[in-house]
Amino acid sequence: MRELAQSEPERVWLRLKAKFGDPELVSRDGRRRSRRDPDASVPFGKGRDPHALGDVLGGFAADRGWTATLARADVMAHWPELVGEENAGRTEPVSFEDGVLTVRCASTAWTMQMRILRAETTTRILARFPECGLESVRFIGPDLPSFSRGRRSVPGRGPRDTWG
Repeated sequence: MRELAQSEPERVWLRLKAKFGDPELVSRDGRRRSRRDPDASVPFGKGRDPHALGDVLGGFAADRGWTATLARADVMAHWPELVGEENAGRTEPVSFEDGVLTVRCASTAWTMQMRILRAETTTRILARFPECGLESVRFIGPDLPSFSRGRRSVPGRGPRDTWG
């Protein structure tokens, strides 16, 4: 129905355009001009080289602001490499909040040993994961049972009273 409303020159124009393409894309010397935008990306053109998956994921994480969170998780995952296998066997990173890494140690002796190594540990972490936002490392001793509550509680001084 729309075709009847068109004038004869419009119909000729549309038939020629359908058969030969858009004449505006033909240059003066008769060769066809490209329809693509000159600023569009071109296959095998500059900037189209494949990127490594790590680079792509790193850019993805950086765009979303996840680099600090991922760096903190890396500190927890790579703890044995940061402090050594022997120290890692007696310690366990528990949390990493507000720039403070909290590490639980197997005994009070290991807690003191790790406190002596605090500066070296902090330096290694910041050298390997600078974006983690580490401010300090806190070493805590093991969870010991409390005698103040529970079935085995004793009124008074309790188990520390040795003089009867």
